[in-house]
Amino acid sequence: MQIQTIGGKEFACMLSGGAFKLAAYRQDINDLNVFPIPDGDTGDNMLMTFGSGADAAKKAGNNLGAVSKAAAEGMLLGARGNSGVILSRIFAGITSEFSGLESASIDDVKRGMKTGVAKAYGAVSNPVEGTILTVFKDAVNYADDNASGGSLEEYFRTLLDEMGRSLDRTPELLPVLAEAGVVDSGGAGLYYIFEGMKDALEKGENYAEEKRTEVVKTASAIDFSLFDENSVLEFGYCTEFLLRLQRAKTDVEPFDEEELSAYLNSVGDSVVCFKDGSIVKVHVHTKDPGGILRYCQQYGEFLTLKIENMTLQHSEAVNKGDNAQSRLANHNKKKKTGIVAVAAGKGLKETFLSLGVDEVVDGGQSMNPSAGDMIAAFDKVNAERIFVFPNNGNVILTAEQAAELYDKAKVVVLNTKTIGEGYAAVSMMETEGETEDIVNGVYESVEEVVTACVSKANRNAVKNGVSVVSGDYIGFVGDEIISDDADKNEAAKKLLGKINVADYGLLLTFIGESVTDEEAEQLKKELEKSYPETEVIVIEGDQPVYDYMFVLE
Repeated sequence: MQIQTIGGKEFACMLSGGAFKLAAYRQDINDLNVFPIPDGDTGDNMLMTFGSGADAAKKAGNNLGAVSKAAAEGMLLGARGNSGVILSRIFAGITSEFSGLESASIDDVKRGMKTGVAKAYGAVSNPVEGTILTVFKDAVNYADDNASGGSLEEYFRTLLDEMGRSLDRTPELLPVLAEAGVVDSGGAGLYYIFEGMKDALEKGENYAEEKRTEVVKTASAIDFSLFDENSVLEFGYCTEFLLRLQRAKTDVEPFDEEELSAYLNSVGDSVVCFKDGSIVKVHVHTKDPGGILRYCQQYGEFLTLKIENMTLQHSEAVNKGDNAQSRLANHNKKKKTGIVAVAAGKGLKETFLSLGVDEVVDGGQSMNPSAGDMIAAFDKVNAERIFVFPNNGNVILTAEQAAELYDKAKVVVLNTKTIGEGYAAVSMMETEGETEDIVNGVYESVEEVVTACVSKANRNAVKNGVSVVSGDYIGFVGDEIISDDADKNEAAKKLLGKINVADYGLLLTFIGESVTDEEAEQLKKELEKSYPETEVIVIEGDQPVYDYMFVLE
């Protein structure tokens, strides 16, 4: 069969094929982590990102322009981690060339691929070769020059062949990959995506139906007893939806979102309302969601709809003791400056909240939040200016993408790469004054901060001259492994002994979820004895992955 064009139905099928293949190899991709601790989440991030686009495409009809736009929007909001953001930009470029088309020829696909390369490289301030960027660029350039026969099947086969060869070359470009004995995880994920897309192209619609995969977030269990027959609706409902304007109901092009926004403000608060093409995004807090839905339906039909009882959320927050009640009670007060931080672990979250952070987004190593998660936090903060602390190098791009999408406040992303940097920055941050002065002050405050961690190794490795044994505990700063020991406390003491703790005035220790009370207490006593001139503070962080996180200031 010689396929010359693809329509919306075929493209959605190809995306489903890519999502299926990626899901099948998700853990393999996760396992390609350079560092010998269980922090590999590239497969999870790429699946959540790409799956969001594939799921959106399935529901967008048969028009290629509409399907491709839905896919790009789904990936944009679902993007997680650096690999997810880059992936979303690749497909934003590809699908941009399908705008307004009923079907795409091989020339349209080639143009889309080239645009995808440009957008992907444009998303990264300092592109690194030997990563997903290189794998995609090499494959696109090679297929453009060498695909013969003029069919889409041949083009994708040629593309995939070079993608595999480029992936095999990534250790030659990145010494850290060669040292770990792995190929680039993002590039591997991309390879599986395009392999699945090629398979779906060749096998047709039945392949997608047989292999279709859904990426859904499992909702946490709700304690219905917190809102019973005697409860009073105190806070109303958080109501969010996407509305597709319908020409049969309204004039789409001149549709006045300001008029809709004025109505929403008259019946609720915390209003976000903006129009993108024929889609209107709405977020509002109200005690009458039904009235709002009836009003808005005069303009079109709902694509997505979410209504949450904020009084129930309030009760849950009170039960959890995370101080959310005070934030919910003041949801209608727009303040000048707000702060959002990313952290995982109850203790860590409570620490950031106690320092004045308004919203803590759940995430960090091995559980990166999406752009949509970040935007939801911005909505909750309800401030004119929002400072964001990602606290993980793999969250920065996602935060920047969310900031770019958000138009209801000035969002400033501070490039904090560790919990230690985030803690120091927030604790010393001055929230009054000009934005530039605040940013400069933050970066000055973290210049001398050191974050050191202890975590269990999940494989044997030799790195930085240290022989790592699977099951041992390793101590490290950044990507430099400093200690290895079968005992977590011994690994911690060896680590701290080699980074001149005595030169610092403060040693802050966050205790991870897997550390026993006895282990924590014993380490605290030994640290106080070893470093009598340094203030030792121990906090129950409850963070995953890292048994100990040390912040030195």
